[in-house]
Order: sequence, then C-alpha cells, then structure tokens
Amino acid sequence: MDKVVANADEAIEKLSDGVMIMMGGFGLCGIPENLIAAVRRKGSKNLTVVSNNAGVNDFGIGLLLETRQVKKMIATYVGENKLFEQQVLSGELEVELNPQGTLVERIRAGGAGIGGFFTPTGYGTPIAEGKEAREIDGRMYVLEKPLRAQFAFIKAWKGDRWGNLIYRKTARNFNPVMATAAETVIAEVEELVEVGQLEPDSVHTPGVYVDAIFQGVNYEKRIERRTVRPRTA
Repeated sequence: MDKVVANADEAIEKLSDGVMIMMGGFGLCGIPENLIAAVRRKGSKNLTVVSNNAGVNDFGIGLLLETRQVKKMIATYVGENKLFEQQVLSGELEVELNPQGTLVERIRAGGAGIGGFFTPTGYGTPIAEGKEAREIDGRMYVLEKPLRAQFAFIKAWKGDRWGNLIYRKTARNFNPVMATAAETVIAEVEELVEVGQLEPDSVHTPGVYVDAIFQGVNYEKRIERRTVRPRTA
C-alpha cells in the first residue's frame, strides 16, 4: 500500500517514447512542475500531452516544447505560448483543440468507462468536422469520445503514503478528473504526511487511483499573467 517514491525521476522510470500523458493544472496553477522537469531530463520523445493549456515559453509544458519532446497537444487554450504557436504553424507540432468543458468531460468519461457523449458545444464549427451529429429534442448535438492516457501527472497540496490527495483551492482544477483516466497516475505533493493525518472527508482523490506519490521540491508557482491596477488613494 505504501506508494511513496524518492523523487520525480524515480517516478517516471518506466516512461517511454510515444506515450500519452495527462498533465493537471490550469494556466500555471496546480501544474506538476517536478514531473515536467523530470520528463525534460529523461528526454522522452514523441509525446502526446493532454492539458488545459501549453504553459508559457520557458515554464510548464513550454519546457517540453522547447526541447521538441511533444509531438501532439490536446488542449483548450494555448494563447500564452509563442513557441507553441510557432511550432504549430511550422508543422512541427500537431494540435487538437477542444472547448474547455468538452475536454474535461471527455476525460471524465474516460475515467468512468463511458463510451462517449453528445454535446451541443461546437456544433456547426470546425470542432465538429468528421464527428457524428444528432438532433435531440430539437437541438443539434455532436458526439465526443472519451479520453484515456497511459500516464497522468497530478499536483496536489497534501498527500499520504497511500496516495490519498487534497488539492488547495483553484489548484484543484483538472487534477482530480485526470487522476481517474490513466493507466498509471503519479502524484507530486507539497506536503507528504503519514496515513491517518488527512481528514477522510477532505480527501479529493482517493488513493485507489494513485500508483506513485512523492514530495515535490522547489516549487516556483509562477503567475501566468499578472494583472494589476493603480492603487487608489
């Protein structure tokens, strides 16, 4: 039951080229910083990465784009990363854009064993090209298929040795749903505690979903876009 590994490098020992990885986070909030850095050090290539966004040029998933380790991105918003834009326009990087709610529901469906779902979002747009459409109660819907991956990299605030996780505020975002939809789930946490120290009713991801856990180090927790206004008198 003890799922603790020493660090991110040990956690991804079995990571090979060409796999699909789900990476939690929203913008730069709640991203698996240590695991991303470990993938860069390991040098795994031709990766398909499922994430809400693509980080920024020099941080988050942007670090893997910089080293050309990502072959395809399945994402919703990529507007903060100029390197991503350049690679897509040059044909180096394949991208599959999803409406944000559609992406999270595809992941949830993958975790729940659901074969697909119909949504009105995207009907009549390029998002719906090549997909089955159906009229339901007078409204047109598009069939979206579930998403599962070989790996999910999760970032949590606290976790115990059995892999039970608690996220902090908005860092919860995509992490819990991704933890249900991968063959191997690796969690990095800011604080690793002993079993029994987490309040059971506060656990967001039960340890049954987690295969390995470690305490992360040197978190930067960057702000993606700092917006301020003049101080009023």
